[in-house]
Amino acid sequence: MNINNDLILDINNLVVHYETMEGTVQAVNGIDIQLPREHTLGIVGETGAGKTTTALSILRLIPDPPGVIKSGEILLDGEDILKNSEKKMRSIRGRDVAMIFQDPMTSLNPVHTVGDQIAEVVRLHEGLSRSDALKRAGETLEMVGIPAERSTEYPHQFSGGMKQRVIIAIALACNPKLLIADEPTTALDVTIQAQVLELMKDLRDRLGMSMIMITHDLGIVAEVCDEVAVLYAGRIVESGTVREVFKSTMHPYTEGLFNSLPVINDKGARIKPIPGLMPDPIELPEGCAFHPRCPYAFDKCTKETPELRYFGETHGVACHAYDQDGFKLKRRG
Repeated sequence: MNINNDLILDINNLVVHYETMEGTVQAVNGIDIQLPREHTLGIVGETGAGKTTTALSILRLIPDPPGVIKSGEILLDGEDILKNSEKKMRSIRGRDVAMIFQDPMTSLNPVHTVGDQIAEVVRLHEGLSRSDALKRAGETLEMVGIPAERSTEYPHQFSGGMKQRVIIAIALACNPKLLIADEPTTALDVTIQAQVLELMKDLRDRLGMSMIMITHDLGIVAEVCDEVAVLYAGRIVESGTVREVFKSTMHPYTEGLFNSLPVINDKGARIKPIPGLMPDPIELPEGCAFHPRCPYAFDKCTKETPELRYFGETHGVACHAYDQDGFKLKRRG
């Protein structure tokens, strides 16, 4: 096994299925992700693309049953976590890798103070006394912009934006190497979203963390991320640096995502939604899963699944159109 010490996370050929009474949900279908240390990766896609399943796989939190990690390896700091015992994983979660979940309203225990909930993580992983853990909890709250004296308050005494700050404090309590943020601003209004994103950027830079930002919002990716991976039906269809993917968009699905954004400086511009819907993951179409919605699809797209091919050092795209002589998709910019 080749271990790249420059990578905090190296995922190879990850396949995750949910085996249900209705059929097998093909949630993740051979994903490769390489995340350098102190970088931020944006994972973008529609609901059902496999974003959250990928994140839960990194934490080994796929519900089993019905979820099954069918194949692949997930190297966290060079160690394949898929080979770890559950006891070892409990020591890794929160200490080496932490996750911020979507909804702060349901992520906090309403009957415990926020200080106790942060202190619990510290006591579990670092063995501190209760008083020392509560002191650390107050310091962590200060780090996310909440006065330490509020550590004795309960979740219902905090606004939505403040609750999300508490969730971030819990995630950062043990200074993890990797932070996964799953749509961390979805339930917040626009002003609070901007404040939370700015806070996360500041903490990432100050603590030297690596981060995965899961989102459907391309604006968040542009603001926060270094690299981006675009998911569709459980596969990465385009990946690269944010500049490469935004300025030289190659895959027709990525192109469709950009075309569906409003143009602020052109009030007369019409939004062009992507026709159709994400395919049923129980019955994915043969060949390229995007071909029923793709304006560039041709016969090969209906029969063969395209592999991710690289154009330049880091810009990859999974699209048959780039195999054809003299045929290239339109590019942005």
